[in-house]
Amino acid sequence: MRQAPWGGGKLEHVVVYREPGRFAGWPANYGIWLWGDEIVLGFTLGYIGNDNSMHLRDKARPFLPMQARSQDGGYTWKVSPAPCRTPGGRGLSADEHVIPELQVAPWLDGPEGPVPPPGGFDFTHPDFALMCTRSGLEAGARSWFYVSFDRCRSWQGPFWLPDFGAPGVAARTDYVVLNAGEALLFLTVAKSDGHEGRPLCARMSEGGRRIEFLSWIGPEPVGYAIMPSTVRLADGTLLSAVRRSEPEGSWIDLYRSLDGGLSWEYAGRPVRETGRGGNPPALTLLSDGRLCITYGYRNEPYGIRAVLSEDEGRSWSSPIVLRADGGNRDLGYPRTVERPDGKLVTCYYFNDHAEGERYIGATIWQP
Repeated sequence: MRQAPWGGGKLEHVVVYREPGRFAGWPANYGIWLWGDEIVLGFTLGYIGNDNSMHLRDKARPFLPMQARSQDGGYTWKVSPAPCRTPGGRGLSADEHVIPELQVAPWLDGPEGPVPPPGGFDFTHPDFALMCTRSGLEAGARSWFYVSFDRCRSWQGPFWLPDFGAPGVAARTDYVVLNAGEALLFLTVAKSDGHEGRPLCARMSEGGRRIEFLSWIGPEPVGYAIMPSTVRLADGTLLSAVRRSEPEGSWIDLYRSLDGGLSWEYAGRPVRETGRGGNPPALTLLSDGRLCITYGYRNEPYGIRAVLSEDEGRSWSSPIVLRADGGNRDLGYPRTVERPDGKLVTCYYFNDHAEGERYIGATIWQP
């Protein structure tokens, strides 16, 4: 442990999954779920290679979906393949990381592909979880989802998500349960020019059988606005943090809805810099009413940071440095949950050395 730089409680860094030669990445693309001290985290697992991009991956070997489970509040973890049926046995939300021969997209219309959701799901079931996945990022991307009623020990699906009239849908997991038969989904779709991306709000009803466009979250950007992370306050207000990137830089914007997602207003910029290429937010509503955004920081010193709000997102703290020991900018994509004791567990992918393995880490901290 080491003392938190802002004078709060201690930070503890733990390893969720780490193996030499492996590339474990991008928890924000999959999800995190919490039941007391039981936490389940999704991520994808491939191999280190010599890719010339920022991701040191081997695109000629598969990336496959994994799950990590902790029964003790994030201190120890067991990792296994995600217990869900994937079209063609291929990866989920990882087509951009592999060669075409390993992608899931060609299998989507086959017998193992997604089917229309049957409805009848109880979103308020105490062991419910939902996971959204995708084939790509831009025009032509298609998306689907899975549901679980046993704390992610098994998943039903895949079930199609609609295209909402967009050129492509690049879904990550972000949802708010309204009642037993209704939930809101917050998704990214391709812009009108086919490039990523723009966020929207959709409503699931009839226990998931009907999924309909509800609203755009903000205007179509010049660059991209992607990967929303959303919470619902006690009074019903929705707040959605969005990853932004434009030629002048990368940051996180906040949007607010006072009418159940029918319309959105710009609510400020909680994070003014996330580093080169940007990083998605993980917005968490704490039990004491505060808000927390965790994110990867892709400028030097590379690491994981957070900001806090005590006034429902109207103002935010200066950045809190959780880690500043990253080997390069190939890190972040966090997910954060609050344990019953008030401590946060922030999970992310990380590297200690630019040429080393990418691993899944977690920081346990008191906000």
